[in-house]
Amino acid sequence: MPDTKIPYSFATCSLGAPTDPLPQKLTLISSAGFTGIELAFPDLQSHASSLSNKSISDHDFPSLISAAKDVKKLVKENGLEIVMLQPFSNFEGWPRGSEEYKDAFERARGWIEIMSAVGTDMLQVGSSDTPLTKLSPSSELRGNIVSDLRDLADLLKEKGMRLAYENWCWSSHAAGWKDVWDIVQEVDRDNIGLCLDTFQSAGGEWGDPTTTTGIIGNVEIGSSGEKDLTKRWKESLSELTHTVPKEKIYILQISDAYIPLSPSSSKSAPLSAEVVEGTAPRGRWSHDYRPVPYDGGYLPIEDFGKAVLETGFRGWFSMEVFDQGVDGRGKGVGLEMFVERAGGSMDKFVGKCLA
Repeated sequence: MPDTKIPYSFATCSLGAPTDPLPQKLTLISSAGFTGIELAFPDLQSHASSLSNKSISDHDFPSLISAAKDVKKLVKENGLEIVMLQPFSNFEGWPRGSEEYKDAFERARGWIEIMSAVGTDMLQVGSSDTPLTKLSPSSELRGNIVSDLRDLADLLKEKGMRLAYENWCWSSHAAGWKDVWDIVQEVDRDNIGLCLDTFQSAGGEWGDPTTTTGIIGNVEIGSSGEKDLTKRWKESLSELTHTVPKEKIYILQISDAYIPLSPSSSKSAPLSAEVVEGTAPRGRWSHDYRPVPYDGGYLPIEDFGKAVLETGFRGWFSMEVFDQGVDGRGKGVGLEMFVERAGGSMDKFVGKCLA
């Protein structure tokens, strides 16, 4: 590994499927040199179902808490640390008094109890991708988003916990790192910070899965359009480096992206620009086309890693990938081979970002 004290984490959702046994995942992650995990809720839910020998719902908090206590033991046996529980989604901005609003805070309280049981102090919250038409009226939306996150931060504070807010590049209200950073500053709580992600930022500000080149505006590498886009990208990174305090960055997630290919062709076949089954193109891209660095991706992720390090941040670098291959159908790579490859990829990425 590079000569650095940067700790490595691996998201359990990035290894196999939720139906793959969580104990096996933990053993493989540890054996590959990672010292932390992001515990994905679907993996916890699957483990709870395995322990109970029946399907456990995502609102069966007593069963989930019991399973969390077992996971805490497994993690300790493997010499790992649970960096955070993820992904807490579609939480903020619901109309006041709505069933969705009530459910959001019911889930929040349940997840906080799970966090206590499993032994982690950080909750990842993704910027909501709920269509704006379903959220609070536009005149109230921003205030309600800030209020919801402030209330959640206060609930977490009672337990000595933190909130890591992440921009999802297909979010309906906060798709960029600056969007979530502005919200974090407005929330103004000492236990809320950023979950930054190489894919979410490079894939939102530079890449575009709906174009044949994979770049915003369908520009070609080396063209004047690409140079202008790259200039704006570099300016964004400089702003991040000079405006976000290192202590407000809680974790950096790492992955790259493929330019999607047709299942029957080696030529570029961009994702449809339409929303499919409620998911925007960048959301579909995120779910299936995110390899480890240096394994066929093309986004300028090293730029982002360097910008984050230039803030002085030396916290968790966490591998979070969703790799179904360039055709989105899956590669069939074995779990052990995949996680070992991820360890080498992380070493190379960190080394290049520190160079």
